[in-house]
Amino acid sequence: MLWNGSRTDKSYSSYLIHLQDSLLRRALKGENYLKLYSYHYLINGFAVLITNQQAEKLSRRREVANVVLDFSVRTATTHTPEFLGLPQGAWVQEGGPEVAGQGIVIGFIDTGIDPTHPSFSDDLSLNLYPIPAHFSGVCEVTKDFPSGSCNRKLVGARHFAASAITRGIFNASQDYASPFDGDGHGTHTASIAAGNHGIPVIVSGHCFGNASGMAPHAHISIYKALYKSFGGFAADVVAAIDQAAQDGVDIISLSITPNRRPPGIATFFNPIDMSLLSAVKAGIFVVQAAGNTGPSSKSMSSFSPWIFTVGASTHDRIYNNYIQLGNNLTIPGVGLAPGTDGDSMYTLIGATQALKNDTTENDMYLGECQDSSHLSEELIKGNLLICSYSIRFVLGLSSVKQALETAKNVSAIGVIFYLDPFVLGFQLNPTPMHMPGLIIPSPDDSKVFLKYYNSSLVRNETSKSIVKFGAVAKILGGLKANYSNSAPKVMYYSARGPDPQDNSLADADIMKPNLIAPGNFIWGAWSSLGTDSAEFEGENFALISGTSMAAPHVAGLAALIKQTFPHFSPSAIGSALSSTATLYDKQGGPIMAQRAYSNPDLNQSPATPFDMGSGFVNATAALDPGLIFDSGFDDFFAFLCGINGSTPVVLNYTGQSCKISTMTGGDLNLPSITVALLNQSRTIARTVTNIANDETYSVSWSAPFGVSVSVAPTRFFIASGQKQNLTVVLNATMNSTSAGFGKIGLYGSEGHRSLVPLSVISMITYNRTIS
Repeated sequence: MLWNGSRTDKSYSSYLIHLQDSLLRRALKGENYLKLYSYHYLINGFAVLITNQQAEKLSRRREVANVVLDFSVRTATTHTPEFLGLPQGAWVQEGGPEVAGQGIVIGFIDTGIDPTHPSFSDDLSLNLYPIPAHFSGVCEVTKDFPSGSCNRKLVGARHFAASAITRGIFNASQDYASPFDGDGHGTHTASIAAGNHGIPVIVSGHCFGNASGMAPHAHISIYKALYKSFGGFAADVVAAIDQAAQDGVDIISLSITPNRRPPGIATFFNPIDMSLLSAVKAGIFVVQAAGNTGPSSKSMSSFSPWIFTVGASTHDRIYNNYIQLGNNLTIPGVGLAPGTDGDSMYTLIGATQALKNDTTENDMYLGECQDSSHLSEELIKGNLLICSYSIRFVLGLSSVKQALETAKNVSAIGVIFYLDPFVLGFQLNPTPMHMPGLIIPSPDDSKVFLKYYNSSLVRNETSKSIVKFGAVAKILGGLKANYSNSAPKVMYYSARGPDPQDNSLADADIMKPNLIAPGNFIWGAWSSLGTDSAEFEGENFALISGTSMAAPHVAGLAALIKQTFPHFSPSAIGSALSSTATLYDKQGGPIMAQRAYSNPDLNQSPATPFDMGSGFVNATAALDPGLIFDSGFDDFFAFLCGINGSTPVVLNYTGQSCKISTMTGGDLNLPSITVALLNQSRTIARTVTNIANDETYSVSWSAPFGVSVSVAPTRFFIASGQKQNLTVVLNATMNSTSAGFGKIGLYGSEGHRSLVPLSVISMITYNRTIS
């Protein structure tokens, strides 16, 4: 690829494309190659299908700055607006949900969208809003995405699959060569950020409330670069980013992460992150999911300081379901299902004990209830059917939906799934069921349940055949939401810092994630042909989890900030979100972080900045931050130039030559301070800008363990629009390789509050190497 600076006029873009084509013809004269994309807006480059030998030829051309091998990437609500305080807070400040986000375009790089979903209609609102004048995107028209799919809400839609197609792995019948979403993930994320307000969530015939995006009147533009059958590739993602910027989006939301840590001298130097740096230079705020590779340290999959990285937390809504046994034991389960009628108890019948006379038990899968033809309706009718939930359900070879169909065919009153002992470590999501039912997700509880069932069977003493099913139970139901005071907490799967600077896992002086947002059990729109979650196939909404769900929450909230402060830089938006985040749960205690995949609620401890960044997003406070920490492209450029040996790589990616730079990540004017190695002492500067009225601030701090801290000044008056420099001095008081955490608080006389997380990963009191 050829990388250089960029210009925005169309004639210059055409000129660059001509140069790229000419270079390929001259360098590979007479040889076969296939050019996939021209990148000519954010960066000057191209994607091309060539051999290793041809790549070597290109790399030797003086016109070629850099050649990078393509790599793969992967994908990483009704109540969350209330949990985030939007109806009484941020939406009120914007003028209500009818205008919240209006004029802002969010670009989604994901699996596409289902344009027929009511969450993306433009005729449900009395406030008809025009397409923003600064947006110039178009809507692809295909058989799968016909004319009229776009509107004033869904203002643009394209797909990018050239890299995937050339690899021979694109399945047109499954992946759709159009912006249409055959997966469900993209439809879900778009609705979380900017879905229409007040859309009824009806799943399996049950109503779970009304859904709304964070910025329900923002506009949506889709750049499909991810696909159900294979994920995606960097060449397609970079093309999508380049097009989104050219179209004029205000925010880019990526619920995707690379499949591997980028090679080279620093994680930041990869085509996706560097194209996003150019997007930030163009004034676009970029949000990315942290990744679902937690809870281990350094599992972060979003690296660069110009990208706003979001981890996943719980929110306070939970769906509980229970089965009450005839021996008065109550066992918890999962299942978005109704309960059995009243207080009546129903006989429990195991599938493997309800086989027709001509059926043998040789089929080890009969207990999974996938085929009603083998079961005796006469025996099961009006009773509760017991089915096994095995590893085949996890692998998609068996399904809850098919078991429910079986139960219906044999006239069961409901279904109870017990967990096969070989299914270890899997967290089961609430599954929609049209009849009474639940899944017992605990192996221990499943043993208790089976012990009661088996001990209640009455058998013939001679033949040992069952003469009576004695166990009875009732299902209490799981359709009604309950609300917990322990939220938010960091989910076990949410990727953690410290931010790895390179493949040797050296730590960067950058805090990741930036903050956390709701990501667990999130209701969102679902594609009519979505297959990513078998439980929700054919439904209009789905309840799923991941940092993929957390990132669009922040993208939508960023749209509200951009609407309030149109001239905010991307860093200013990030600062407003970060410095106002909360560190406490609903009970007033510290936010907790789950530390293990198995039994996560039994393995948790207070979250650190490497778990939650600045904390849990506070939507209302972010619209009135008081102070902001601003930075721009020149700062990020100097930071990249300060990385040892980076000069040629920076030139390759940006077309700009480095000057001498000693800047580190800790020197960037971020609303956080992270020091990978504190060698005796370090002085760090920060500059705040007052975007509110005149105010007097007092400064206080808590020091990380093993570090003494001082901040100057400790009190200052700052007029509206003015800047104030802060000097932070850190001194190591002990030798340690254990990270310590503290914070700096700026407290204004008019009620504003800015918190700056302070992290020191290791420290040395004398100039020597730690043994």
